[in-house]
Amino acid sequence: MAIAHQFAYQKVATLDEAVEAITRAGPDARILAGGTDLVPWLRDDAIHPDLVVDIKAIDGLNTISLEGDHIFLGPLVTFSDLLTSDLVHDHLPILFEMADTVASPGIRNRATVIGNICSAVPSCDAGPTLLVLDTSVAVLGPAGARTVPIEEWFLGPHKTALAGGEIVTGLSIPIPPPPHGAIYLKLQRYQGEDLSQAGVTVLVTGDNDFRVAFGAVGPIPARAHAVEETLNGRELTDELIAAAVGLVPGAISPITDMRATKEYRARICEVMLERGLPAAVARRDGTGPAYGTRLI
Repeated sequence: MAIAHQFAYQKVATLDEAVEAITRAGPDARILAGGTDLVPWLRDDAIHPDLVVDIKAIDGLNTISLEGDHIFLGPLVTFSDLLTSDLVHDHLPILFEMADTVASPGIRNRATVIGNICSAVPSCDAGPTLLVLDTSVAVLGPAGARTVPIEEWFLGPHKTALAGGEIVTGLSIPIPPPPHGAIYLKLQRYQGEDLSQAGVTVLVTGDNDFRVAFGAVGPIPARAHAVEETLNGRELTDELIAAAVGLVPGAISPITDMRATKEYRARICEVMLERGLPAAVARRDGTGPAYGTRLI
């Protein structure tokens, strides 16, 4: 189906130019990066912007770089870029594992990580993993630059902390001190291009600091702080896993839709956490399955 809605199109050469354009246009302006969400929404008549600002021609926005003890992702970094990055493989392989579950290779070649969190759909794959990594979102707007902690980023379905005239300029992701292990488990209906029915990311450090975040089982991806508090500082045992799993119903609020019932989503989150906790610990200890191995 063709795009029937008419809008102005502006291709910009700098981020400052992008900020100026969307500030001038007001709330009915949209940024075009990968376009894997924006274009279908335009085609389906779900959004009606007056202006689309194309940032794809800005140099240097697809950079993945090591900045001290952080990995920086530019706004045009795609999921395929994560899969082929030596920095990601060496320092944050959980990003590789998450990216490998996203849609199809064709979509991964165009879809940007930052676009994924700006769309802010409850099932966004990047959300849970960026949450356990305590990511910071760099933003530029009419009032200048600011940083938003990822836990304050998601405000609701399709709603973020991005203010009028602002654009995301990058993600700063702290590298947890070694040793650490992590895992992203995603339930989907079939192998290949499908949205998450439920997802969980677990990260554990050498001193048993656990971080857990769920996706697709609530209005926003979110950390499970009560689960983390139960786990933190303790050696993982079958009894501790059972205690953590018992807290899952209070940490999520799944719904029933065409892809799964709320009861199935709730149960599978318990199963994923039960499998994910020992796998993350095993990876930390050098005995776990290789990153990219599917446990569900």
